[in-house]
Amino acid sequence: MRGDAGRNGAAGLERARIAAWSIIETVVTDDYAARIIQRDYLDNADRPASLDQVTVDALSAALGTPDADLDERAPVVVRPGDPLRTDLGPVAAVVLEDGSEREFDPAAGIDLPLGYHWLQTPNGRRRLIVSPGVCVLPSRREWGWAAQLYATRSRSSWGIGDLGDLRRLGTLTRELGGGFVLVNPLHAGGGSGAGAAQQSSPYMPSSRRFFSPLYLNVAEMDGAGEILGERLADFDRQGRALNEDRRIDRDAVWRVKQAALRAVFDDTRAAGLEPFTAWSVLSAQFGSGWRSWPEGARRPDGPLVAQVVAQHADDVTFAAWLQWLCEQQLRAAGRGVRVLQDLPIGVDPDGADAWAMQDVLAEGVTVGAPADPFNLAGQDWGLPPFVPWRLQLANYQPFIDAIQSTMALAGGLRVDHVMGLFRLWWVPQGMSADRGGYVRYPSSDMLDIVALESVRAGAPVVGEDLGTVEAGVRPELAARNILSYRLLWFEKDPPSQWPSTSLAAVGTHDLPTVAGLWTGSDLADQRASGLDADEEATQRLRDLLVDDAGVPADASTADAVRGAYGLLAQAPSILLGASVEDAIVEPVRPNIPGTSERPNWSAALPVALDDFADHPSLVALAQQLDRAVKQ
Repeated sequence: MRGDAGRNGAAGLERARIAAWSIIETVVTDDYAARIIQRDYLDNADRPASLDQVTVDALSAALGTPDADLDERAPVVVRPGDPLRTDLGPVAAVVLEDGSEREFDPAAGIDLPLGYHWLQTPNGRRRLIVSPGVCVLPSRREWGWAAQLYATRSRSSWGIGDLGDLRRLGTLTRELGGGFVLVNPLHAGGGSGAGAAQQSSPYMPSSRRFFSPLYLNVAEMDGAGEILGERLADFDRQGRALNEDRRIDRDAVWRVKQAALRAVFDDTRAAGLEPFTAWSVLSAQFGSGWRSWPEGARRPDGPLVAQVVAQHADDVTFAAWLQWLCEQQLRAAGRGVRVLQDLPIGVDPDGADAWAMQDVLAEGVTVGAPADPFNLAGQDWGLPPFVPWRLQLANYQPFIDAIQSTMALAGGLRVDHVMGLFRLWWVPQGMSADRGGYVRYPSSDMLDIVALESVRAGAPVVGEDLGTVEAGVRPELAARNILSYRLLWFEKDPPSQWPSTSLAAVGTHDLPTVAGLWTGSDLADQRASGLDADEEATQRLRDLLVDDAGVPADASTADAVRGAYGLLAQAPSILLGASVEDAIVEPVRPNIPGTSERPNWSAALPVALDDFADHPSLVALAQQLDRAVKQ
């Protein structure tokens, strides 16, 4: 993921030509694939590029052919005061979200509450989404931490940072003057049955609608002590013993937590059923990878699904109960400090959402990124994309569910690869990532849905607008009050020139920490991981700290951190974010993209959460940021 493309005059003319071509083609063709496959585009260096016919054919096959009445059935998305489209035909009434019915005059402007309603037409119901069009903004300038929760362990953790630790980090943040914590995706990354394998990468979740019970704090559950008695102490010993290894073993963590949680559940019982809970039981029964399950279990409506669910009713209910617990603990963690959760761009093709939503997802393609100077072969992230027309005919519900679940409980949202709301780079199966192509999405509708959920939850939204960002995306996000994500390691302009409607940070989980950059250990880590380390890029960033931040070339790593964030603090951004890794002067970053042998997403911080309040560098950085936002 890299910054904006260049802006020379020739590129500007070419951009205008491509934009005009796209608009004209959309108007004059009835071919759905031709309308949304972007055959001509500008690459990362702003050079004109085109898709070959083989790629176009492969993308067209994956898209399929939409129903002939797509335009008559797709949701209608409007804002208060807007006139209703004249092509909708007669509308008898509107059934509001609460079930009440209201007469409706299509000639008048929309005078309906925000929400998800239904138009009653002679041809049946049609979803009407009324959106404010713009998101909620933070009420004041504030700073906060960016933390990988799994790595942020306390001495009472059971091998992994948990929601109790998130609550404690939030309390400390508030005491130091901060206002938010930005965390990695907390979504489910494996089944809930005994022995279920757990996914390491938080960016390949099994579901974007449900949470990982790995993050539950068993000891803080109501009644856990009374129910488990002496067994709680035994579980606690097993769990804490996992803290002795800095590398997080998610499968070992789950074995201990699952046993303890199941013991509590068996004593209390709960109720609930949803396709995710059924998938959890089926994955424990048949293993991961639902495409290899018995025929009758490969779809949510398969006959074997009902049979297994009936035979394992307690296990299904247990999975639902775990989700209820996650919601309770996440809500508690969000009291007093805003928790911004991260929404991944997609889901694991073998996971629960891909199983439950297979009729809406594309077959034979995955999501990735085109070639750029840092990834000459492009990137294939292995995630199946939504088929745009199928998502529309599903009334956008899969997308709505993901936004609601990630945003509502804790008060904020960061949308990973927000450009995916406009277009996604589809990579056909069997082709290299650089042979993919852009497929466009109904961005106006999707942005309106994000805005609606933002207003309902009172939750600001940050868009990760890094990488190949096409012209018009950032202005459109700004018009929607979606905060831009500006990084010291990426931006060509100095922080003082960044927009106020942004979240400013030094780097991300995919980039070197200040200490790793300054000491050169990140370069060594890249080489040890089998990568061609970019020494020139590292030197440019070191020069930035020396020349622009005034860090002496022989300064300590702690001084380098202070210099980097002193420069960042010049940004007028409404949110300033500091990584916990930088705060404790940690050289090891969470993830190096493109590596498989390195234990990405699995290194716990070397400093326990209990010691954060007394860590001199962390406290000094918090004070530095606090002064900056109060100036």
